[in-house]
Parts: sequence; C-alpha cells; structure tokens
Amino acid sequence: MDLKSGYPFWPVNDGLLHVYPRLDGDATCDVAIIGAGITGALVAHYLASAGFDTLVLDRRDVGWGSTAASTALLQYEIDVPLVELAEKRGRDHAQRAYLACRDAIEKLECAAVAVGNNFGFERKRSLFVATSKRDVKLLRAEAEARRAIGIRVDFLDERDIASRFAFRRPAALLSYDAAQVDAYGFTHALFADAARRGARIYDRTVVTNVDAAERGVTIATADGCMVRARRIVFATGYENRDFLGEDLAKLVSTFAFASEPLVDIPGWGEDRCLIWERAHPYLYMRSAANGRVMIGGEDENFRDPAHRDRLLPKKTEKLVERFHEYFPDVPMEPAFSWAGTFGETKDGLAYIGTHPDWPSAFFALGYGGNGITYGVIAAEIIRDALLGRANDQAELFRFGR
Repeated sequence: MDLKSGYPFWPVNDGLLHVYPRLDGDATCDVAIIGAGITGALVAHYLASAGFDTLVLDRRDVGWGSTAASTALLQYEIDVPLVELAEKRGRDHAQRAYLACRDAIEKLECAAVAVGNNFGFERKRSLFVATSKRDVKLLRAEAEARRAIGIRVDFLDERDIASRFAFRRPAALLSYDAAQVDAYGFTHALFADAARRGARIYDRTVVTNVDAAERGVTIATADGCMVRARRIVFATGYENRDFLGEDLAKLVSTFAFASEPLVDIPGWGEDRCLIWERAHPYLYMRSAANGRVMIGGEDENFRDPAHRDRLLPKKTEKLVERFHEYFPDVPMEPAFSWAGTFGETKDGLAYIGTHPDWPSAFFALGYGGNGITYGVIAAEIIRDALLGRANDQAELFRFGR
C-alpha cells in the first residue's frame, strides 16, 4: 500500500541521511524486526541496547512509509478522552493507559539524548480546543479526571483563551506534558545508534513469507534470502493485514502541509504550543524548522491511494482556511503538502504484544494520533518480555482486550 503521497516536509528538509544496504545473503539473529519506521527504530534501539542480536528488514527505504508523513506531535492524550476511555475499558485501565503515555514523553526525550542527535525534539505545551459549547462540560470533566491521577492540566474558559491567544473558543485544556520531533530524522538517528551496538538494518528488501513456529522463525525474501531468528517483531503499522490477516483499525486518510517560514504569529505565544481540536475530523498545528508551521487534518475514511491523492489540492486549501480561523491576519503559503494513511482503533489504544496465531512473534502496532508515543511503550514491553521481565503495561494493549 502507498502510505503517503505529495512532498512530505521531513525527507526534503533533512536530505538523504543514511543509505542502508539490501539483504543479499542468508542471516541469523536473535530478533528480526519487520518495519523500519519510527516504531521499528525504537524497538531496534531498545533491543540492541539490551544486548540482543537484532536485524531489521523493510521493503521501502528507512523511514519512508508513514513515518515520513508524520507531523510528529508527541502527546499523552489518546484519541479517546480519559472520561470516555474509562467507560469503554474501565477506570483503572484508562488511567493506567493515560499515565503510560504521559511517561512515554520523557522516555522519548531520554532516547533522543541517548542517540546523540535529538532531531528537533522539543518539549511543548498542548492546547486541546473545544469547537462547540457542547464540548465544555466534557472538557471540565476531563480536566478533573486527569488531575485526579496526577496529570497537570489547566481548564481554560472562553475569557482565558481570549486573554492568551488571538482566537476565541468555548473552552480548552492546556497540558504541560507534550513535545514535538522530526520523526524521519529521529528514526535514522535511532537506527544509527542501534547499528553502533551491532544491529543490522536492511531496506529495499521485500519479505515474501514468514514461518513463525515455537522453535523459531524463518523469513524468506523476494531475492531468495533466508533469515532465521529466535523471535520476530512486526512493526508494520497500517500494513499489518499483510501478516495478521485481520482488521484491527479503520484506515483513515489525513492531509498536511508545511508553510513557508514565518517570522511571527501574533497571538500564538512565543513557545507556539501544539494546538488540536475536539472536533472530528480535527485540525492540528505545530511549529517546525526555520519558523515554518505544520498543519494537518481534514481526515476522511480511506478508500484507495489514488482517491486520497486527488483530494490533496482541495484539502490543502481547506487547511489554509482552517488556519485563518485561528490566525486571520497571518499570511499563509504552503511550501510542502502531502497526504498519508493511518489507522484508528475503537478505543484509541495500540495493539502490542503476542498473538495466539503467531508463535514466537510480537506485534508493535501503534495506531492513532500518538503512534510515536505508543512506539516507545511497545519497545519497552517487547524488550521486557524477551528478558523475562514482567511489564505492567502489557495487559493494557494486549490483543483480545
């Protein structure tokens, strides 16, 4: 599946960071990872750091799938609010999931420091905006629920928002545990660090068959190579159906652009906090390199890549209009625009861990708007399982929940 189209900002801005070889012979390893996006990179970083002989395969260039199209807003908020998630999964499950995602922001920062190149990792505040008066009651309850478990959040009413920003909205939640990053560059930095620890990374290598049994895993490639591993990790994201054979998430098309550099945006604030909406589909905004702004949204159900791509010009125009609803006096000129495909689960939670139909396999499927956050949670869960350690978060994201 073509996961993206157009001209994503990160690969163009960063350039060719590293060239990885195609697998051209048989190999053995402790753990084979299928998927060289940000999730696969985090898993490889954690496993190589723990001493596992790790091998990574991807049919594309490294980071060139959905990772290249990510706008990389790093938030603890799950697509389903805490109050609603408690109704779906129970209070304890929901609270623990939110806290796991909050703690993951700090772990991502630690990973950025560890690899020696943070690629734009920056702590941010996050503004979750109500788009109608009907949302005010929910946001009040959401603020109380988050504070009750130790998450710092401010409830802002309409006057509070107007006093701090250039726009008016019925209410908003201002969170302090958020960040942003260049997901494409961060992926390459994680793989470079894993390679220094002995990991082997191969891209442009098509996997044609996976035989996962209790005794181990055998992987066949289109070039006739065989990889034998003790365990396998599927970090295949929205293409998991190629292996798992079931739909765990609804596929959605999303659209984004990065602007020409902007010297100032009055009424956003010096830190340019992340902004995203309660509406569905919602608008989201963040700052980017060289004073640019990155804006995304206008999601709709995925039909096929060609249909998604035809919508890109009109969706870009609509996103410009939506930006001007917040900042009407700021000139906005898109410099790069693109479309991507991602998945949404019913409860907003990732699927991480083992599956009854796949012996010797782990899945790291970070669906939803905070897939990168889920990536570091998956890396820890899988590393701990391979080390024989208990991980209290594993049950939160298990299959069959």
